[in-house]
Amino acid sequence: MIDVDDFARGFAASGNEGVPAYARIKRVAIDRIRHGDWGEGDQLPSENQLVVALDVSRMTINRALRELSADGYIVRRMGIGSFVAPVKAASSLFEVRNIADEVQRRGHRHRMRVVLLQSEDHADRPFAGGSTSGRVHHSVIVHYEDDTPIQVEDRLVDPALVPEYLDQDFTATTPNDYLSRAAPFERGEHIIEAVLPTAAEADLLDVEVSEPCLLIRRRTWSADGLVSIARLIQPGSRSRLEGTFGRGPME
Repeated sequence: MIDVDDFARGFAASGNEGVPAYARIKRVAIDRIRHGDWGEGDQLPSENQLVVALDVSRMTINRALRELSADGYIVRRMGIGSFVAPVKAASSLFEVRNIADEVQRRGHRHRMRVVLLQSEDHADRPFAGGSTSGRVHHSVIVHYEDDTPIQVEDRLVDPALVPEYLDQDFTATTPNDYLSRAAPFERGEHIIEAVLPTAAEADLLDVEVSEPCLLIRRRTWSADGLVSIARLIQPGSRSRLEGTFGRGPME
């Protein structure tokens, strides 16, 4: 349990400066979380404790906690309390990065489970340079961070450009890593949506079908044409997208 007196000291030190009390409460909580003083799963004091310690109204406390929850800093469990939220896995918004590298950069273990890897007919014939029969290589792979599923990767690949795709061991190397070597990317396209998972995706990700998810539709091209079409879905509670842009140096 987070020390309510520590919370009160931080609130008192935050000053008034015309800033509403609920915003000052948020500022204290966010500062403690970002600096690692409060860790994942730490329980915040109850609303009653905060009302007394901070000498503010319940409405003020409720608004601060509600907005902290909406911003992803805490999770609120009905009848139990509020807790510091797990750190979300960050994925690149503007680049095509290998998910295994991102997981390992966070100091965690990446592994994959192959759900499907086969050649099949595709009525839409998505690859203009591919087989006239309309066949595609199709893979479905679940990516894990430690033992938590963080992404379902559903990918179509042009067999004319990457004929040996089905021969790869995708428990040892990611499709992204293999394709970047077999058919080096020259450009890509990301389309990002907020969706609910299908029943099958929810089962693979071990979430409820009501869990909001990020869906990234990714297409990548090599010098010879469209190589891959991927549908990447990941739970919103376990992930975020980030990127930088502009010409100036980062401060």
